[in-house]
Amino acid sequence: MNNQTTTQQAFKETNRDQVKKYLNYINGEWVASVSGKFSSNVNPANGEILGEVPQSTKEDIDLAVNAAKKAQKSWRLVPAPERAEILYDVARLLKQRKEDLSQILTSEMGKVISEARGEVQEAIDMAYYMAGEGRRLFGDTVPSELRNKFAMSVREPVGIAGLITPWNFPIAIASWKSLPALVSGNAVVWKPASETPFMAAEFVKIYEEAGLPEGVMNLVFGSGAVVGNAIVDHPDVDIISFTGSNEIGRQINEQAAGMLKRTSLEMGGKNAVTVLEDADIDLAVDGILWTAFGTAGQRCTACSRIIAHEAIKEELESKLLERISKLKIGNGLDESVDVGPVINQSSLQKIDNYVKIGVKEGAKLLCGGGILTSNSLEKGHFYAPTLFTDVSPTMTIAQEEIFGPVTSIIPVKNLEEAVEVNNSVEFGLSSSIFSRDVNRVFQAMRDLDTGIVYVNAGTTGAEIHLPFGGTKGTGNGHRDSGIAALDVYTEWKSIYVDYSGSLQRAQIDNR
Repeated sequence: MNNQTTTQQAFKETNRDQVKKYLNYINGEWVASVSGKFSSNVNPANGEILGEVPQSTKEDIDLAVNAAKKAQKSWRLVPAPERAEILYDVARLLKQRKEDLSQILTSEMGKVISEARGEVQEAIDMAYYMAGEGRRLFGDTVPSELRNKFAMSVREPVGIAGLITPWNFPIAIASWKSLPALVSGNAVVWKPASETPFMAAEFVKIYEEAGLPEGVMNLVFGSGAVVGNAIVDHPDVDIISFTGSNEIGRQINEQAAGMLKRTSLEMGGKNAVTVLEDADIDLAVDGILWTAFGTAGQRCTACSRIIAHEAIKEELESKLLERISKLKIGNGLDESVDVGPVINQSSLQKIDNYVKIGVKEGAKLLCGGGILTSNSLEKGHFYAPTLFTDVSPTMTIAQEEIFGPVTSIIPVKNLEEAVEVNNSVEFGLSSSIFSRDVNRVFQAMRDLDTGIVYVNAGTTGAEIHLPFGGTKGTGNGHRDSGIAALDVYTEWKSIYVDYSGSLQRAQIDNR
């Protein structure tokens, strides 16, 4: 079913009285879209219709931005420690409702329930962390070059933050963006992914209950083409923070550049796990399985490439095949399931197309490689965990982001070749190396061209107190999470206080 159909088309076979409706949240009120149209929200594991959400318009964005602009004038004057008190309440409420939120997340996104709990925990951690920044938000005091003069820098909010977030981590990434924006004194207009609207609504309900003033947080559902573009183009939106595809991120950057508008972009990866000949192979297998097939491979940090030293390649293949064969595929709400569905039919087809390209280009398919259609899975969007080997670094499947449960083994002769292969793609988000040799580990830490490097672990598992983002085509130099996120949502102001009682001119030679 097309997710952009009208209410009537989407719910032909559904009892409308049982369908849950969500509305936009603008200026402290839950309101219908100007369009009056809705789209269906579907569970990717079984095709169940979970509810309906608005398909909003540019007019809805205008209303949200106007509310944010008015609210930010007073919100910026609220002392940062007082703003932080609301974030502490957000953290408390997230923690209190962790299981309910996790169930919702799995139902509409598909990731297994243990991963969903981990994602909600990440939002909890981020809320506590950014609340703590309300009593810091440090600037600098520095010695002046002149007598009887004081010099310092302070952080100021940018203004209105337009947030555009993806479906694969619907609350974690939203927390990375919204919490630092709010504690810094900005107001927010947020467009969540069309595939995961209920998580967004539940998160905003928590902000509302925590006492966030009217207009400071605004939620507008709808398509990227309409709602996303309206946020980017609006002259009163001061910064755009986007996580999603490279193609859309580039378009946003080009649009915003014409208005000298700040952008923070995180646009995916083609991440590799390097396994050297001295590695703990069983540990490497654990790391690869988790990062290649967790979230059905739908992570920007997923292990899409395995760079294996030729001396251990066959052993690694054998152990991976054995473990992959034991993975249980199904509805993520089942605690025993290892791999859930992919998000929708178009993603399913895209993954399958990449697998066919891999076979055509000469990669050896060891397992998987097909859409799963057994009786228990036929109503969902499931793809078999897939492993290629003897893959060339220049093949399409070794260069382009697949965003599904597909990974490829690329053999190499030494660490230097492994680093070269790792760095040969347009992305630079995450990389990993398994080795017991501390000298080679430190060489890899220095030479791997990615924003995140793991040692003896997979390519995923970021912690909220460190910057998240990457090099090259992964982004534009900004970072989500950690202290670095505050740089996205604040401007630096330098302040000079001259208490000499006379005019002193800096950079004039008074000696």
